[in-house]
Amino acid sequence: MKKLITLMILLITIGTFSQELNEITWPREIVKGDYVITLYQPQLETLEGNNLTGRSALSVKKGKEELIFGATWFTVRLDTDMESRTAVLENIDVTKIKFSDIEDESKINQLKELIENDIESSEIVMSLDRIVAGLESANFSNEMDELLDNTAPDIYFRTKPTVLILIDGDPKLKAVEKSNLNYVVNTPFFLVKHNNDYYLKGENHWYKNNEIVSMNWSVVKSVPKEVQDFAAKSFSEKPENTEEYSKEAPDVIVVSEPSELIVTKGQLEYQPIKDTELLYVTNTENDIIMDIKSQAHYILVNGRWYSSKTISDLGWSFVEPEKLPKEFMSIPSDDSPISSVRISIPGTDEANEAMYEQYIPQTAKVNRSEASTEVSYDGAPKFEAIEGTKMSYAVNTESTVLKVENEYYVVDDGIWFTSKTPKGPWEVSDTRPDDLDEIPPSSPVYNVKYVYIYESTPEVVYVGYTPGYYHSYVYGGTVVYGTGYYYRPWYGAYYYPRPVTYGFGVHYNPYTGWGFSVGVSYGWMTLSFSSHHSYWGPRGYAHGYRHGYYHGYRHGYHNGYRAGYARGRYDANNVYRNRGRSNNGRVDGRRGVTTRNNANPRRNDLGNRRNEGNTRRNDIGNKRNEGNVKRNDITNKRKEGTAKRNDVSGNRNNTNLNRGNNTSRNSGMTTSNKRNNLYSDKSGNVYQRNNNGNWNQKRNTTNANRNKTINNNANRQNNVNRQNNVNRNNNLNRQYNNRSRGNTRYNNYNSNRSRSSSVNRGSRGGSRGRR
Repeated sequence: MKKLITLMILLITIGTFSQELNEITWPREIVKGDYVITLYQPQLETLEGNNLTGRSALSVKKGKEELIFGATWFTVRLDTDMESRTAVLENIDVTKIKFSDIEDESKINQLKELIENDIESSEIVMSLDRIVAGLESANFSNEMDELLDNTAPDIYFRTKPTVLILIDGDPKLKAVEKSNLNYVVNTPFFLVKHNNDYYLKGENHWYKNNEIVSMNWSVVKSVPKEVQDFAAKSFSEKPENTEEYSKEAPDVIVVSEPSELIVTKGQLEYQPIKDTELLYVTNTENDIIMDIKSQAHYILVNGRWYSSKTISDLGWSFVEPEKLPKEFMSIPSDDSPISSVRISIPGTDEANEAMYEQYIPQTAKVNRSEASTEVSYDGAPKFEAIEGTKMSYAVNTESTVLKVENEYYVVDDGIWFTSKTPKGPWEVSDTRPDDLDEIPPSSPVYNVKYVYIYESTPEVVYVGYTPGYYHSYVYGGTVVYGTGYYYRPWYGAYYYPRPVTYGFGVHYNPYTGWGFSVGVSYGWMTLSFSSHHSYWGPRGYAHGYRHGYYHGYRHGYHNGYRAGYARGRYDANNVYRNRGRSNNGRVDGRRGVTTRNNANPRRNDLGNRRNEGNTRRNDIGNKRNEGNVKRNDITNKRKEGTAKRNDVSGNRNNTNLNRGNNTSRNSGMTTSNKRNNLYSDKSGNVYQRNNNGNWNQKRNTTNANRNKTINNNANRQNNVNRQNNVNRNNNLNRQYNNRSRGNTRYNNYNSNRSRSSSVNRGSRGGSRGRR
C-alpha cells in the first residue's frame, strides 16, 4: 500500500511538473477565428524594478494565405517565484507592432488590433533562466557596491581534515542556570566552559582546551556529565552523518576574527586547465588556481579572488576582478570541475548572467489589513546614526528598525512597515525612507535598501526584493557575497548577530544562488546550537554548497548542485514564505502575503491568481484604464483619422475596465509545435538562422528571393551597409547564443530540481536573539 501511495504521489508530481514545463515552452500560439498567431520567445531589453521591456518575433497565418512575419514590442510587470525560477509576465502592454515590407498599414490594422487584444489579455509564464540570459542591456547602478570592503580576511591553509569555528568577536559567556557551566553566546557552535576548561562538540566527537581562541584543541573521549547532559538538551535535531571523514575527528581552529579556511587532502595536487597556462588543485573543495607564468596561487572566497605566492597562512591579498590574469577568460565553460569559477570572472557569459540575476526581484502582494509584524527590544529602544544619511537604526533588536525624524520603519521578511513609535503598532507602508539609497555598505542595515515598494492601492501593496537583501552584491563585473565589513553585534540580555561575510565557505551556484559549508566535508560539525535554527540575516545559516568531497563538487558542476547546493537553499530564497506552516509541513507563507507559490512550491495556482476576483488585475486595470487617458493619447496618435480604429479602441478600453471581473482570463494561448527559431532585430525585421549559421530575412512579399541569405548580398552593398549587416548579424548571433544558453540552463535546472526533490532542504527562518 505504501508503495502504491508513493507511486501515485510520484505520478501526480510528474504530471504537475510536465504541465509546468509545457506552460513555459516556446513558441506560443493563439488561434483566433481564421488566424493562427505564433509568438516566439521574447528578446528582452531592459529591466527596471519589476518592469521588463522587450520585443518578440511573430508570424500570422490566415486560412490558406501565406505566412506574414512581424515583431511586437511590449512592457510587462514581473510576478516572480525564485524557488521554481519562473515569472509571470502580466499586465502586458503592447507598445508597437510592425510588419516589415508592408507599406499600406491600413490593410493590417485590424490584425494588429486582434494581436494587441489577445496578447494584452494574456499572462505568460516564463523561465527566469531565459529572462536572465535574454537581457540585452541593463540600466543598473552599483555606486554603493563599489564601496564594499574586499580586504582579505585571515585565511588558513591546512593539508589534513580541519574545521574553522567562528566566534562573533570576543567570546561572550553566559551562565547556565543551576549549573557550573557557561556557554559562548556569540557563535552558532556548541562551546561551553566547565570550571577552567572549554568543551566543543562536533557530532560524535568532543574537543577540550583551556583557551577558547586557539588552534590546539585536543580530542577527548569523555566529558563531565554536566556538559554531556546540557548538550543533549541543547540540540533539537540530529545532524546528518554522511560525510567522507565523519569517523575521523578533524583538527579545529577557533577564531574570533573574520577568517576563511582552505583545506586539501594531503599536499597540493595539480591538473592543467586545457587551452590555458593555468593549473587547478584537484584534491580540495576550494577553488584554487595557479598561474604558471607568475607562480601565484589564486583562491575564490565568497566570489572574491585573493592571491598568494606562498599559499601559507595569512599571506593573501585581494585581486581586483579586472586585474585577474587574462588566461582566466580562457577557462573552458564545459562541465569540468573548475568551470564553475567562470561566474567570478568578469566578462564571461556566466558572470554577466549572474549580474543580471541580481536585479530580478522576488515579488509579492501584501494585504494591508492582514499583514502585521512585531518588534522586540533588549531594554528601551536605542538608536545610532547611519553615516551619510539623516536616518538612524535600532541596535538592540534583531529587527531592522529605521528612524527618520519622527517616523519609524521596519523591514520584516521583505516588507516595509511604518509606525509613529519605535514599538508600534506597525502598519504596511507604501513608501520607503527618502535617504534609503544613501545607506553605505559599512552600515549593518545596508541590505534593506534592496527591498522595494512598486505600487499600492488602498487595499494592497506590491513589494519585492533583489538578492542584495540577503547580502549578494555586484562588484567589478562579478557577484560577491557580503559587504566585507565586520559589524559589531548587540550584547545585552540578548545577543543579536549582524550580517557576516566570512567564515562559512560561501560559494555561488547559477541555479540556486549562495550556499554555505563548514570546512571539508564536515556538515556534522553541528550548528544551530540550542533551538536557534539560523545565524544571521533574512536567509540565515544553513548547510549548503557541498556535502562531501566525493559526494558533490569534484563529481562535476551539476552533481555539485544535487549533492550540496540544494541542501542549503531550502525556502529562504523566498523570504515571503518564511512564516507559516500547515499541519502537513507544507509552507503556506505569512498571513496577508500572496506570492506565486504560497500553496504549492512547484506550481502555484495560476488560475487562482486570475480568478480570485482578479484583484490585482482589477487594481492595475483601474490604474491603466481610469478614463484610459494615457492609452487614449497613444491611440489617438497611432490611429488618428481612422474612426473605425477609434471605435475598436473604445471597445478595448471598456474590455480593460472589466478585465478584472473576467473569471476565465484565458486567452487560448497554447504551446506551438513550431521551432523556436525566429528573431527580431531592433528595427522589427524578422530573421531565421539556417543550418549553416547564416541569417535569412523573412520578408512579407511575393518576391521569389525574399529568403535570400543576408551574407550573399554583401558584395552588392556599399561599405556602410556591409558594416550594418555585420553588426546586425553579430547582434542576432548574440541573441541566438543567449537563447540557447538560457534554454540549456533552464533544462539543466529542471533536470536537477526533479532529481533532487527528495533532498533535505535544511532549517528555516531568520536570525533569533540568544539569551
